[in-house]
Amino acid sequence: MKHLLYRLFEHQYLRREEAQKILVDIAGGKYNNEQISALITVFLMRSISVDELAGFSDALLSMRVPVDLSEYRPVDIVGTGGDGKNTFNISTASCFVLAGAGYNVAKHGNYGATSVSGASNVMERHGVKFTNETDKLRKSLDACHIAYLHAPYFNPVMKAVASIRKNLGVRTFFNLLGPLVNPAMPAYQLLGVYNLPLFRLYSYTYQASGTRFGVVHSIDGYDEISLTSEFKVSTPEKEKIYSPEMIGMKRYAEEDLYGGDSPEAAAAIFDRVLNNTATEAQRDCVLVNSAFAIQVICPEKTIEDCIAEAKESLESGKALRVLKKFIEING
Repeated sequence: MKHLLYRLFEHQYLRREEAQKILVDIAGGKYNNEQISALITVFLMRSISVDELAGFSDALLSMRVPVDLSEYRPVDIVGTGGDGKNTFNISTASCFVLAGAGYNVAKHGNYGATSVSGASNVMERHGVKFTNETDKLRKSLDACHIAYLHAPYFNPVMKAVASIRKNLGVRTFFNLLGPLVNPAMPAYQLLGVYNLPLFRLYSYTYQASGTRFGVVHSIDGYDEISLTSEFKVSTPEKEKIYSPEMIGMKRYAEEDLYGGDSPEAAAAIFDRVLNNTATEAQRDCVLVNSAFAIQVICPEKTIEDCIAEAKESLESGKALRVLKKFIEING
């Protein structure tokens, strides 16, 4: 590690196979916490390369606990995190809206490292017990169109660095890896990123992977479609800038999406969204992210039709019924 750290400190880049070996060695306990922290710090000081990102994801996928959900052709909605906005659990709520609309979802998530509440925090607040058993995940998908994959249960590296990430409290390259290493290898993915270099990086990475994808970025720095500014969307077919007004939505202020100061506060907003008692801003933000995920799956549909589909799932109570059934199955 010392030799590699010196190279990195001199602004050199890792080859794909070197990046892969480092994470395999971290999982094997070959490095101490200080060395791992130094490695993480390097990627706070500069951007990660395509080869480094590919090598790190190769390592995580090679060591993952396998789970085959391919016949469900699931979708995942996820953000990289690290945008510093401390929103409520927008992508997680959107996953339940999609499941309510009848789409299969394999949500990959973890505890919040840079925000009050990650997907796993809100799941635990609802009494959900995590599992990596394929039969249980299939049972959940069959019953309510959604399964939850808690990242540390599927990859030893995520578990090995959990305490370091929590203690650092800043975004790390593990935030960048999460979307690429969903162990279910979903057929579809909507990914939110917090800056334009990452928008480009993931667009290139997904183009080479064969996954049906949408990469989204709000110009004011959110790793999701926030409706607080213009936002960019990249798909296999096109790249486009939207304004909220272009798709029939209102424009909101940043404080409208604040997730609160505790996991309990964020979970309460999540519940209000799915009960359709949230504020207009909270509801619309979830609906628009759900809609663009639907369009990833069904590119022939207009975004207006996708918004209407998401709205019907929420307003009819289907999304809430999915949540209740999901908690019953996984509690």
